[in-house]
Amino acid sequence: MKIIDAHSHLWLKQDTCWNGMPIRSKRDGRADFLGEEVQMLPPFMIDGRNSAEVFLSNMNYAQVSAAVVVQELIDGCQNSYLKEVADRYPERFVVCGMCDYLDTEKDENSLANEAEELRRQGFRGIAVPAHRLILDNRRVTLNSDRMIKMFKTMEATGMFLSVTLADGDTQTAEMKEVIEECPTLKIAIGHFGMPTREGWKEQIKLAQNSNVYVEAGGITWLYNSEFYPFPSAIAAIQEAAAMVGMEKLMWGSDYPRTITAITYKMSYDFILHSDALSTEEKAMFLGENAQRFYGIEPNIDLPYIKNMSE
Repeated sequence: MKIIDAHSHLWLKQDTCWNGMPIRSKRDGRADFLGEEVQMLPPFMIDGRNSAEVFLSNMNYAQVSAAVVVQELIDGCQNSYLKEVADRYPERFVVCGMCDYLDTEKDENSLANEAEELRRQGFRGIAVPAHRLILDNRRVTLNSDRMIKMFKTMEATGMFLSVTLADGDTQTAEMKEVIEECPTLKIAIGHFGMPTREGWKEQIKLAQNSNVYVEAGGITWLYNSEFYPFPSAIAAIQEAAAMVGMEKLMWGSDYPRTITAITYKMSYDFILHSDALSTEEKAMFLGENAQRFYGIEPNIDLPYIKNMSE
């Protein structure tokens, strides 16, 4: 079984602001995050660097063949670093670029031009953390002229869209318009529609469209209070599969933030050990669907290495 991670993050340093509040890397995996100190990374990442090399070590240990690296406004734009990652490890990482969505004073073609430039640099997808486009004093809509022009450019050039939406159906009407305008744009809805929030199934239903999939990045975080083996997460996966088919669902870890509570391998092996899903369903969810959606053909051999504690 080839395992593909459809939702992960990388950065060398967090030094940005969102909604007027700072996000700054500190030592021992901690960060100043929107006015409070949080454990952003596992404590062994002492310098705040969330590097591809450390992630690859985790992937090799967990036998994860490849990972899709998305972006988040709270991490700052990582286009420069992610281009290096894609150039250095093309068989292991598919990277998403990110555009300047919040600067609405730019020309109406600016986002489309940015997306095209990122494509020329080798980015295969664009990440839109849409839940971060709703600020205290304004809101950038997904169906604005600037955004639609970007999506049409992506559709015409074969790029995919990785998008995370605000809770429930806050932005699903906007997404429906995007899907209608761009019926062949490949879209991955992130965070599994936020299944611990009311109205999450409205996001899942978007995958009833042939070009839309759903990925489960962060699902272990959403059910962190329940903890391993996350039986309610398994139930949410079954509910989503009943609505859109298991072939439209993909596993994602939301690495590295989720591994402050669990190991990287634990973020998917609760699926492997579940009796509620068939072997075929597990294979689809953990890798086959992502291989098809992202066009990944992993050839790397990752043998199991025995633990000293065994």
